[in-house]
Amino acid sequence: MKHLPQSEIALRVGKISQQLNALNTDAILISNNANIFYTSGQVFSGYAYITKDGETTYFVRRPVGLEGENIVYIHKPEQIADILQAQGKTLPKSIGLELDITPYSSIERLRKVFPEAVVSNASGILRTARSVKTAYEIDCLTRSGIKHAMVYSHIPSLFKEGMTDLELQVEIERLSRLQGCLGQFRISGESMELFMGNLLCGENADNPTPYDFAMGGAGLNPSLPVGCDGSTIKPGMTVMVDMNGNFTGYMTDMTRVFSVGKVDELAQKAHNCSIRITRELARAGKAGAEAKVLYEHAADIAREEGLEQYFMGHKQHAGFVGHGVGIEVNELPVIAPRSRDILSAGNAIALEPKFVIPHVGAVGIENTYVVTESGMESLTNAPEEIISLS
Repeated sequence: MKHLPQSEIALRVGKISQQLNALNTDAILISNNANIFYTSGQVFSGYAYITKDGETTYFVRRPVGLEGENIVYIHKPEQIADILQAQGKTLPKSIGLELDITPYSSIERLRKVFPEAVVSNASGILRTARSVKTAYEIDCLTRSGIKHAMVYSHIPSLFKEGMTDLELQVEIERLSRLQGCLGQFRISGESMELFMGNLLCGENADNPTPYDFAMGGAGLNPSLPVGCDGSTIKPGMTVMVDMNGNFTGYMTDMTRVFSVGKVDELAQKAHNCSIRITRELARAGKAGAEAKVLYEHAADIAREEGLEQYFMGHKQHAGFVGHGVGIEVNELPVIAPRSRDILSAGNAIALEPKFVIPHVGAVGIENTYVVTESGMESLTNAPEEIISLS
């Protein structure tokens, strides 16, 4: 594979093999696009096979033309065991598969590739490995954050009086794509579906969705019940923009709030509270911090300011205040009340303490941070106050 330096692939494979050894698992067989991208630097149809000794073989079906000593073309997964034996390699007695995210029929087929091997769930191994970013990955996130903030800086110039939320969102999407946004919004599992992000104005922010969102919106069609609903942007409403930051294959997550004219005092107070929460959590979010303690601190601040009924939603409340980001937008760690996650240096985390104020809309900010030994450093540096569109 030529899309990543070999030294970078070695770092990533090393984290996986270390966990395989700790769990006494001989090998892992990967088929998920995000995990294949993580271990190879590109997406292909096929499998990445990694042993506890760090030996990696890419079994590829498509596309044609990939070159490398450890690339083997196959037509079907049943060929994998025969190829390994022909190479003089011992078949695994225990193997990890992505049981959390692979269809049942595919898992049953892969079990038969190594019929004598004990199968375990490797999804946690991969999520843990990916949660601590390498310097290369942090550079990708940093570059996405710069582009993300630049697009947001142009939003006021995109607005025209009388616009609907959909019309403004389309203009933001257009600018993002022209600036290199890949458009792909990768999400792990089946927890939610989304296009290029959310733009919510006014009362629509209080419409519950099927997903664990602080706010979601009714959407334009029941098949995608989230996001803008065609509402006209009017004075006194807030316009919350939470759009795609995938410019490098690694996604930053950032939210900013706009308005036409001033918003009422309660909304302004809640927005200021969000800024306070992010700053306090960024200071406290050092390597070794407990995720659940960070969540409790955020909730305590909301209660202290009398805003708990609006915190992380109004009609429907989200169960977290932050989450890992990277190749996918819902990675580890999760900043939630029952989270067992402990922060590590190199985690990339989006903090999003948000509030929904009835009849006004959503307020609050979201930034993407990298965890260090002394706290969190922001990668999405843009003005945090409510920004005027007029």
